[in-house]
Amino acid sequence: MQEYTERLGSAPLGRLLLKLSLPSIAGMITMSLYNIVDTFWVARLGHEAIAALTIVFPYQILFIAAGVGTGVGIGALVSRRFGENNIEATNHVAGQIFFLSVFWGVLFMVAGVFFSKSILTAFGATPDIMEYGTQYLVIISYGAPLIIFVLVVSSLIRGSGDAVKPMIIMIAASVINIILDPVLIIGLGPFPEMGIRGAALATIIAQSIGAVLALYYFLAHKTSYRIRVSHLLPNMPILRDIYRVGAPSSIMELTESLAFILFNRVVSTYGSIAIAAVGLAIRISDFAFMPIIGVSNGLLPIVGFSFGVKNFKRLWRAVKLASVGIALFLTVATVFIEIFTPQLISIFNDDVELLEVAVPSMRILLSTMLFIGPNIMFVTAFQGLSRGTMALILSLVRQFILFVPLLYLFSHLFGMYGVWYSLPASDTLGFLVAYGFIYVEYRRQKKSGYWTDISATDSV
Repeated sequence: MQEYTERLGSAPLGRLLLKLSLPSIAGMITMSLYNIVDTFWVARLGHEAIAALTIVFPYQILFIAAGVGTGVGIGALVSRRFGENNIEATNHVAGQIFFLSVFWGVLFMVAGVFFSKSILTAFGATPDIMEYGTQYLVIISYGAPLIIFVLVVSSLIRGSGDAVKPMIIMIAASVINIILDPVLIIGLGPFPEMGIRGAALATIIAQSIGAVLALYYFLAHKTSYRIRVSHLLPNMPILRDIYRVGAPSSIMELTESLAFILFNRVVSTYGSIAIAAVGLAIRISDFAFMPIIGVSNGLLPIVGFSFGVKNFKRLWRAVKLASVGIALFLTVATVFIEIFTPQLISIFNDDVELLEVAVPSMRILLSTMLFIGPNIMFVTAFQGLSRGTMALILSLVRQFILFVPLLYLFSHLFGMYGVWYSLPASDTLGFLVAYGFIYVEYRRQKKSGYWTDISATDSV
């Protein structure tokens, strides 16, 4: 077992969490920067193009759901196998990524290419954005297998305690995307102007480079895994173990996509400008949300490894550090966004009519971000504990069970502003529910008889 895998159980927790989180955060922020740049150039085509990207986004979440769910299941499983020092079983789990990436990728590619207009209509596309939406959806669907593969490989490598290589993969793909966006969207040099098609094509090319880089790491034996041909065959017991933890994560993403679809359908009743306003809020908030995902990615292997060796004091100290740290960061980010909302939106589009809708909507939608970070850390803790069902329940409470009824109730009572207020209301209530469940789990484990003394290496 390599040194970076062993450190999951021995390195000082505070520094370990930073070492595992910061590379992932850097990669996620770079990915977020790509989304920002993508939106910046697409905004040159008008607010209809921004609205089209917003409508297509829930479909992208669907195939991202397959990648994230599979990756979470694999990451949690391999970290446990490393903790048990079962290297052969770990390699067998790792070999499943190729079959799973192809299976899910082809499924979403076929659906997106052949049923694009039906999908967009169901997602709430207005007539003035249908053409843009179709162009983007068809092309981006061809990249579904690549996007899923990159997500799964990154989680697999991160599950061994190596957070640097996934960061390199994400940064390389994002930088290429950032470079290609203006080249293909507006046309530079010998390249023709492709508009929104160029944005989708840039994403596919960038993800192809990320996939090639990931394959290089495996073929050059630069990871902890040594995958043989026999490991590549689908193994039903392993697949069941992967999705016993990973399926709830996929369902979480799927319900997020469904909630987003319903949200867009309600928003679309106020026109494409309202849809564009939501899209801008999402893109800008990415800079705050990406660190949440980065810290979650850093926390998961620590929880999984600590659970494997039954060091529960180390496990819960990691959860506490991650939750408090991300809450402090999000508090600062919220204050900044609330103050500079008009300036941030104007970077993309300074149309007066758009600003009148986008400024108040973004201020309301992002007002309770500080509750989202700890909530996701609690969900991550249950995933690392192989309590996938509980992780699913907590996510559904915030993203669907509370949000959807509040969305329709508030929109009926308060109109468009009610739509905006439904999200922070569900985030706040969801946090309170999740905190209650995580506290009960903490008390239960403390009384389980496996609670071991924390070692000197667990200090910050």
